[in-house]
Amino acid sequence: MTLSLHQHPFASYCWKALIALYERDVPFEAIPVESEDDWARLAELYPMVKMPVLIDDEAGVTMYESSLVIEYLDRFGDARPMVPADRDAAITARLRDRIFDGYVMTPMQKIVLDNLRPDGESDAFGVAEAREDLQRSYAFLDTLLTERWAAGPEFTIADCSAAPSLHYALAVERWDEERLPALTAYFSRLMERPSVARVVDEARPYRELFPPGWPDYVD
Repeated sequence: MTLSLHQHPFASYCWKALIALYERDVPFEAIPVESEDDWARLAELYPMVKMPVLIDDEAGVTMYESSLVIEYLDRFGDARPMVPADRDAAITARLRDRIFDGYVMTPMQKIVLDNLRPDGESDAFGVAEAREDLQRSYAFLDTLLTERWAAGPEFTIADCSAAPSLHYALAVERWDEERLPALTAYFSRLMERPSVARVVDEARPYRELFPPGWPDYVD
């Protein structure tokens, strides 16, 4: 075993790397980050103390930041690359990866983390802004998701990002399924993708950790 991934099954950015690993059918060791010792080890690997961190022992490479981990993984396995070889297609895939991370994942996390603030220190204004940002993003995505997958006909890095961002965003701020049919149809296809369904199932035991409480309407 040459690849290992420091991760947690419930962490949204870890989902991105896990989906890519499952898509590529690449053997790896999943190293959970849960205890104080685990976090201390993670800090040694990446001083920003963020997951996921991929270790390629054979190459002597430590790779962090989920999008870069996904690009690095394209050298392993026989599956179609998560970042397309065609330059224009690659730009589209990377751009939509950035859209999901920046405009869905970020406001979602703002809402989630507000639930961890001490009593009396919640940021109601910031949460309201985050909800508005999500609704704006949902409407924009409904105009973008005109093909089978997020960046075209093939599953790419953009879909690796879309899965956790939309799954967790839906849990804190629903979109209007009738008003946004393209987004709704895409999300259904995404959740049925075997690699995505696998990470969803692996995360189920940890749903009690979700600070706002896990809603019944999200499977």
